[in-house]
Amino acid sequence: RQAGAEEKRRQILAAAVRVFARDGYHTSRVGDIAEEAGVAHGLLYHYFASKDDVLATIFRENWGELLGRFRAIEEADEPADEKLRGIVKIFLRTWRNDPALVTVMVREVARSPHLGGQVDEVQEGFSTLERVIAQGQAEGVFRADVDPRFASWVVYGGLEEILTGWVLGRLPDGDEEVARAERTIVEVVTIDRCDDGVLEIHLIDRLRGAKWLEDVEFGRLAGGQGRDVRARAAD
Repeated sequence: RQAGAEEKRRQILAAAVRVFARDGYHTSRVGDIAEEAGVAHGLLYHYFASKDDVLATIFRENWGELLGRFRAIEEADEPADEKLRGIVKIFLRTWRNDPALVTVMVREVARSPHLGGQVDEVQEGFSTLERVIAQGQAEGVFRADVDPRFASWVVYGGLEEILTGWVLGRLPDGDEEVARAERTIVEVVTIDRCDDGVLEIHLIDRLRGAKWLEDVEFGRLAGGQGRDVRARAAD
């Protein structure tokens, strides 16, 4: 009986994701969710106190699952750049696996006052990224000239904005574009050692050909190797 109740609860949550993604949270009604789930209107209140409770549960359970996967990656015996790639891949590929859920998480939850009540859960995600970035700095694979806490927010912000671009249909989301997005996020904090020993910042490659390239503070970004990176970017 308990297993049946849990299955019904998951059925209602899955239906709510589809309804919120299709119609929007604010215009949806509890009755719409019940109809989508194929259950009686009153039965929904047996599992959830309100529509707000349904949305909060969607966030809490799905974000909690992501955090569990992030923790497993962090605890693995892998170099930090591989850990960051793994976290980024999990985060971005949720779009391919469940676009309706990502639509709700980005469009409804991220801009909802409900998120204010989940500060600890959200902070855990940032803390995981911060520790992985700090590990990468100690290993010499991530830029040492950035603060790992700020970098964790930059990485997370980039991930969320890419997902938002996909939700809004403003960014291409084919397999090749998803893979390119994954590489780009990781490369923002990654350094390479070239054959001649000069540290080249991946981000500079992204700037090549930009009109304002000459105005970038190459010396600061490249750890004092400004002229070398400037020459490379001008090639």
